[in-house]
Amino acid sequence: MPLRLFAAVLLAGALCAQPASAKSRIKDIVEFEGVRENMLVGYGIVAGLNGTGDSLRNAPFTKQSLEAMLERLGVNTRDANLNTKNVAAVMVTARLPAFAATGAQIDTSVSAMGDAKSLLGGTLLVTPLLGADGQAYAVAQGTVQTGSVSAGGASGSSVSKGVPTAGRIASGALVEREIGFQLANMTQLRLTLRNPDFTTARRIADVVNSSFPGTAVAENPTIVAVRPPAGQDMTSYLARVENLSVEPDGPAKVVIDEVAGVIVMGDAVRLSTVAIQQGNLTITVRESPQVSQPAPFSRTGETAVTPQSDVSVDEEKGRQFVTVNSGASLSSLVSGLNALGVTPRDMISILQTIKAAGALQAEIEVM
Repeated sequence: MPLRLFAAVLLAGALCAQPASAKSRIKDIVEFEGVRENMLVGYGIVAGLNGTGDSLRNAPFTKQSLEAMLERLGVNTRDANLNTKNVAAVMVTARLPAFAATGAQIDTSVSAMGDAKSLLGGTLLVTPLLGADGQAYAVAQGTVQTGSVSAGGASGSSVSKGVPTAGRIASGALVEREIGFQLANMTQLRLTLRNPDFTTARRIADVVNSSFPGTAVAENPTIVAVRPPAGQDMTSYLARVENLSVEPDGPAKVVIDEVAGVIVMGDAVRLSTVAIQQGNLTITVRESPQVSQPAPFSRTGETAVTPQSDVSVDEEKGRQFVTVNSGASLSSLVSGLNALGVTPRDMISILQTIKAAGALQAEIEVM
């Protein structure tokens, strides 16, 4: 059995081996409204590069930034001819975690903007990181680590491993402003399902109401609104709600990655009664060019190439029909397809043909 076919069957078989009532914690299938990360971005300068920085002629924004920074430090370089290659303009990004307190440290990513060759060993100078509202929520500074290797010779040859123009600074930013999200003062919170579904939303509301009667309402397939009972704060209430178990549901779906030849089928996939037969048609064209020479001592005629083609058609004898009965489960479908002994790409065509025939009760998603 081909390796990719074995992988596809293994994935499907693993799904079949799961119990019918595979429950998950609520915290693993929902997002809590307002409890999320926030994107931060900033523009800064990396200094201390070993001649691998921006060319100031090709990167005027780097020159302007360098002049402005030196001017703030009391050095006037407006009329000077700056020609250093030890600095680079960079964009700095970070994620501000939910409920991050002032003084907490977060990781930052640094990416070159100009024609710098490498940021290895450079130091990011103090850079404010702004949120979507334009306010500074953190300040970044530190040594950039790229995790890459780059070297070049005088003849112009070079070798590099990884991306030397992008790096990270572990714990490179300090939080200066907290997000004004007061969870403890909220009287209602919405849970957002990662995979929206009417049945799953109703089940979540039922499970929560069984432990805390009248505190949960399924508003739609995506939102379940919850409110803590009287006398209980929101934090302790959510701590108990998120650990409740529920059985998620979802539509029957077959996901196909045609590039990698991977097929993944959900346990809810069902078929109507269908018979399947598969065979291959191979057309082979062989070219055997021949050289035609004129007669010896002939004054007429030229050497010419005469093409000769041999075309053959090989049609594989179709295997016996494999019948899959109505309402067949995922394991029956996998067994029936494996009985054909087909490759993953043939199996993809078979599934799409079964869907076209109206016998596959599932949605096909091609990646």
